Amino acid sequence: MGFFITFEGGEGTGKSTQSKLLAEHLKQQNKDVIQTREPGGSPGAELIRNLLVTGSADRWAPMSEVLLMYAARADHWQNLIQPALKENKWVICDRFADSSTAYQGYGRGLDLSFLNTLYKNTIGSEKPHRTYIFDLDPKIGLERSHRRLEETHHAMIEGRFESLGLDFHERARVGFLKIAQEDPMRCKIIDASLSPHNIQKIIWEDIKNLF
Repeated sequence: MGFFITFEGGEGTGKSTQSKLLAEHLKQQNKDVIQTREPGGSPGAELIRNLLVTGSADRWAPMSEVLLMYAARADHWQNLIQPALKENKWVICDRFADSSTAYQGYGRGLDLSFLNTLYKNTIGSEKPHRTYIFDLDPKIGLERSHRRLEETHHAMIEGRFESLGLDFHERARVGFLKIAQEDPMRCKIIDASLSPHNIQKIIWEDIKNLF
């Protein structure tokens, strides 16, 4: 089996940038790497992504939202992630199931045991080998994210989760930290206020231990 590495955290924490940097670094080490994201990552999941990240904050009720997330995740897992791991590849994923726990569970108030059941019936017992949880004050993260969306002209296209409000993002942050606390062997908290260079060094030092 290959290695499955996930990057988690709130909006604007820099996890997407660091996931790309790690993928590039691994490729330089002659590793066979697949870089992907959620929601999305496979053709079917990308279609569902468009439903989830666009529109108004109240476009979906929490239950509808998480069922769409897991429909996308099932397609992503079955058609991209699992086959790549069986081929001994490294899979670097920007968001995975922890985001559903933090966002739809802690953030949107869905029952955590129900989300665990969804995971087991979709993914089974497999988990990422390492999860980096990027922690940052949601106010700062949202400012970063809104600025990025405006610069890339995506503010009116993919800004649905950013529009859910500060209270939601603060609850999601608590959720991510609880996830890390409950699974310390898998999860490593990253101080997202550090410089990108320092974060990259921290992650690479940790990744070398997985070789």
